[in-house]
Amino acid sequence: MNIFKLGLIPQILIAVVLGALLGYYCPELATSLGILGQLFVGMLKAVAPLLVMLLVMSAVANRQSAGSDGRKTGAALCLYLMGTMSAAMVALGLSTLFPQTILFDGAAEGSPPVAVSSVLVTVLFSLIDNPVNALLTGNFLGCLTWAILLGLSFRKAAAGFKDNLATVADGVSDIVRYIIRLAPIGIFGLVCSTVATIGMQALLGYASLAGLLVAAMLVMALVINPIIVFLIIRRNPFPIVFECLKDSGITAFFTRSSAANIPVNLALAKRLGISEELYSVTIPVGATVNMTGAAITITVLSMAAANTLGIEVSLGTSFLLCAIAALSACGASGVPSGSLLLIPLACSLFGISYDVAMQVVAVGFIISVVQDSAETALNSSTDVVYTYAVDQME
Repeated sequence: MNIFKLGLIPQILIAVVLGALLGYYCPELATSLGILGQLFVGMLKAVAPLLVMLLVMSAVANRQSAGSDGRKTGAALCLYLMGTMSAAMVALGLSTLFPQTILFDGAAEGSPPVAVSSVLVTVLFSLIDNPVNALLTGNFLGCLTWAILLGLSFRKAAAGFKDNLATVADGVSDIVRYIIRLAPIGIFGLVCSTVATIGMQALLGYASLAGLLVAAMLVMALVINPIIVFLIIRRNPFPIVFECLKDSGITAFFTRSSAANIPVNLALAKRLGISEELYSVTIPVGATVNMTGAAITITVLSMAAANTLGIEVSLGTSFLLCAIAALSACGASGVPSGSLLLIPLACSLFGISYDVAMQVVAVGFIISVVQDSAETALNSSTDVVYTYAVDQME
């Protein structure tokens, strides 16, 4: 069997198993192969700030005005944001009840914030950073600020310029796709080095982390979403929730791409009798901005990093983390595991260095076999669930 013809998920599974075995039985060789993981993380560190800036800038500049059914479209967008914020709060609650830690490969440092005010001051100064310096230092908050400001300015630009901007953003996204195709090799090196230096307990810790992520996504899909839909349509929400999970979520679980699942969601929305004027706008937009699963991933992994470094997270900082996770999730890349590249943005709230944050991203890639599939299934099915609820709104 040619493993290169397998999908990315089987390749990652094989890489994790081989890396664990080599790290356990041949630790010296495994340690030297850790450079493969370091190169993979280095490539991600190089492209992540530029990706975030260009994606958000292009999205803001090319945002289209609502169609004639503007009231319901606006309601759907508000529902997307509310759902994403709710997902971040669910993840925060479960992370507090079942705290997770990550075994870092090497020294890790973080500066715990003294109070919410100190966090806000740090955030404000990060927001006004020089754009070039923000890109060079991996200051995601600064990248986000300049991306939004430039995107708003470019809304007045000629259509040709905005098309070129979208082309550049797509080009950088393609580079990320090429890097992610190397994930099995990079993860093989990371697992080799981790098991050789820390031991098999690291992988058990990753399994616990993946379990918490999936649990948070199940709570969102089977508890929070039904409550939200019931409050809007005032009748049993579970038939529509289960139908969307079956017809949209299962497909998205295997494609691992909300964008690729847009045709499936459009066909499902038509079968459900949703207004075409509504779903033709909300489904494509939802594939970009309705990222409930991404908010969960960003929050859980950021909290795990803070717990590992002994950073005490106050109540105010927790809510700030939820807001940042929700907003940054809306700008997550459409490529598989794209939400992982936004984790440094949330980690920066706790004074966690960029290098340490990227180690968290690397751990995310190790568990992405489960995390990314479940995340995409939640993201995609929720698009149709919320669109249906708004369509049935009185």
